[in-house]
Amino acid sequence: MASRSRNAPAGPSPFAVDVSALPREKFADPLLTADGSERASVALTRLDTLWFATGTLCNLACANCYIESSPTNDALIYLTAAEIARFLDEIAARDVREIGFTGGEPFMNPEIIAMIEDALSRGHAVLVLSNAMKPLRRHEAALLRLRATYGDALTIRVSIDHHTRRVHEEERGPKSWAPMLDGLRWLSAHGFSIAAAGRRLRGESEALARNAYRLLFEAEGIAVDTADPARLLLFPEMDASADVPEITTACWGILDTSPDDVMCASSRMVVHRKGEPAARVVACTLLPYDPQFDLGASVAEASRPVRLNHPHCARFCVLGGASCSA
Repeated sequence: MASRSRNAPAGPSPFAVDVSALPREKFADPLLTADGSERASVALTRLDTLWFATGTLCNLACANCYIESSPTNDALIYLTAAEIARFLDEIAARDVREIGFTGGEPFMNPEIIAMIEDALSRGHAVLVLSNAMKPLRRHEAALLRLRATYGDALTIRVSIDHHTRRVHEEERGPKSWAPMLDGLRWLSAHGFSIAAAGRRLRGESEALARNAYRLLFEAEGIAVDTADPARLLLFPEMDASADVPEITTACWGILDTSPDDVMCASSRMVVHRKGEPAARVVACTLLPYDPQFDLGASVAEASRPVRLNHPHCARFCVLGGASCSA
């Protein structure tokens, strides 16, 4: 959901943002925008969701993966169950509602079931992002056990880039559509709490997209309430090289929105970058590599405010009104 991955096939994305290139002077100063205005920042008002990036290895190499996941990219190495337990211990005294697992494909991490169960056993809701393909299906027995034990506390959100096979496979590669739908059908048939994440093409209204997903899921026997924004998330497309307005302190009033509604007001993400000695905490799920969004070695260190000094902050969060959490 960002600029084209270095591992992805060439060719235009059907979701490409059709705007001029980002001027070099934008998003250059963490304190000031290009016109000299004070850049907006967001304070962590509550830690509602703690994300874990389980690793960037994935069974797919999508055309527009914001984290550049692929079968060969291990820029974010596999987190271990022991690392996750350390952070879960740290937040034990905080009222953290949800633990999220993202990737890469989380079900490629060999310790993913132990990680999920650790979070569930501590009373957290757990959200796992997946493409619902072979890596997930290898864990069917374990997932059925978790479902029987913890019920709807475990939600699996499946990425389906579009409600048409053509566009989905342009993004995710040939023969990615049928296995994804088969995985969704399996999850639905066994009563899992499931959600879906997609995107809209340019000129495609949200109402049209939601109705098209509804018709698809009904035809496939997949139980997803497409009218519920928490069950069908429709994300804006992101391209870090495309022009977008910078967010100043005045924008909250102009846009009639609050910094408390932005994703980094309520979430953080744990990553372990290749070559670094330990896992670190970053501002959000979208920016695992940018050093200015590395907030520290612990959740406590990472509780400081975040300057919105990246195009994704504007396009996805403030102007797009999107969040990776439900």
